[in-house]
Amino acid sequence: MARERTGLSSEAVDLPERRSAPRLDKVFTVFVEGERGVALGIARNISQGGMFVETRDPSPIGSQVRITFPSHAGEMTAIGEVRYVCHLIGRVGEASASPRHAAIRGMGVRFLYFEADGASPPVVH
Repeated sequence: MARERTGLSSEAVDLPERRSAPRLDKVFTVFVEGERGVALGIARNISQGGMFVETRDPSPIGSQVRITFPSHAGEMTAIGEVRYVCHLIGRVGEASASPRHAAIRGMGVRFLYFEADGASPPVVH
């Protein structure tokens, strides 16, 4: 079970772990293509079932996106469904005299399937 602290008290709250697959905590660039066009994103926290993509303009919940993983060895493309969208704003370095603000925008994507080799690459405008 995961332990999470709430903002309401200093006691830990037990929450069930919803993730069923191990996570790879690696950060890399991806192309995201959806109803809002094509954009660069930063893939984070990937598993065999999905991942989080940090992007300026997340696609709407329930929409499908095409995610291309570029590589020197050849790219791989997945079709996924947006399961959640987040816009987090916080402060970094609160203990210092001048804390900075940090923002993360992105979306959680559940993989539906992977495209076969030879699929058309995304067109970046």
